[in-house]
Amino acid sequence: MFKIIHKDKTTKARSGELTTPHGTVRTPLFFPVATQATVKTLSNEDVADCGAQAILSNTYHLYLRPGIEILKKAGGLHKFMGWKGPILTDSGGYQVFSLAKLMKVREDGVDFQSHIDGSRHFLSPEDVVELQSGFGSDIIMPLDECVHYPAEKDYACASLRLTTDWARRSKGYFEKQVVTRSHTCKIHGSQGHTSQGHTSQGHTSQGHKVTGKGARPLLFGIAQGATYLDLRKEAVERLVDIGFDGYAVGGVSVGEPDELVSEIAQYTLGLLPEKNPHYVMGVGTPLDIIESVSRGADMFDCVMPTRNGRNGTAFTAKGRLILRNSVHTDDFTAIEDGCGCLTCRGGYSRAYLRHLIGASEMLGLRLVSLHNIYFYVKLMRNIRNSLEAGKFSEFKNSFIKEYR
Repeated sequence: MFKIIHKDKTTKARSGELTTPHGTVRTPLFFPVATQATVKTLSNEDVADCGAQAILSNTYHLYLRPGIEILKKAGGLHKFMGWKGPILTDSGGYQVFSLAKLMKVREDGVDFQSHIDGSRHFLSPEDVVELQSGFGSDIIMPLDECVHYPAEKDYACASLRLTTDWARRSKGYFEKQVVTRSHTCKIHGSQGHTSQGHTSQGHTSQGHKVTGKGARPLLFGIAQGATYLDLRKEAVERLVDIGFDGYAVGGVSVGEPDELVSEIAQYTLGLLPEKNPHYVMGVGTPLDIIESVSRGADMFDCVMPTRNGRNGTAFTAKGRLILRNSVHTDDFTAIEDGCGCLTCRGGYSRAYLRHLIGASEMLGLRLVSLHNIYFYVKLMRNIRNSLEAGKFSEFKNSFIKEYR
């Protein structure tokens, strides 16, 4: 389901194609983050017009609201939100540990209190896989414990062993339930097949349309291990032994210094099997992305484009542009000359955007967020084009020099 198309001669950068139930995407790629089934302030048409191939949603948030039953009745997450392309859903593990109240980690899963209404919940690794299958997710991420920085090694070690056990249980459930249902659906040729797989809460999942190659969803493993390289190595070895469709570098950008994030990501990427897609979770800045691509990364997600957009900060080829600054009061140029996004093409000037942001008008937040998503997606497209042309190193050096 993953095919490497081009390899750079001087770095580990590569371009490829990843086949999912809702289409084939080209890598390296960036997932705009649609945490609660929406990329904040943007419509699906906005995101698609930017050229985004796929999006990311969050299992923890969707489980709590609107809930699996509503998503089942809607026919899955794609139909519920009106997005036709692939969707990756992360496990929600990080949110359980960062948002939930009175959280308790157990061998069989996590017990937690909702940050929304205080209700009590329990999710096992099997539940998390089943929920994402019920969503109709194209790429499923297993439940893991994301250790905060800094963490004592004894705790990080115990956490890794638990996460690895959860990964093994997730893979077992995925093979026995999700893959079996996908094959059954394909054999019967049904587009409306309903399965009766149950989680421990009694949830059921609705089968989704199978579309040829990549008919079943993909399951990725997540390599944890905090900031300890030996634990990172152990994590990758154990995950590879279990066997996953792709591998993710998790537990980075959780408070570490930038240089430590870079070291951990580089080391872990170097351990991953070449034939599988490599996903660096929660990273990051344009410079982080292009450096990670050179180390073999294929997939990225980050809230940075939209979060910065809502704060009035735009990304450009020359670096970040803080539109709130007074220097833009009478600057009637576009955010970035030659940019093809709707904001820049539409004649929305820096002065006008500064006015909207200062007046707390929603349009300003939307227009800057739209530009930022376009910038990130265009960066990935330019990276792919440079790889195909055999000029990635030249592109990387030029981009870094101009951006800084």
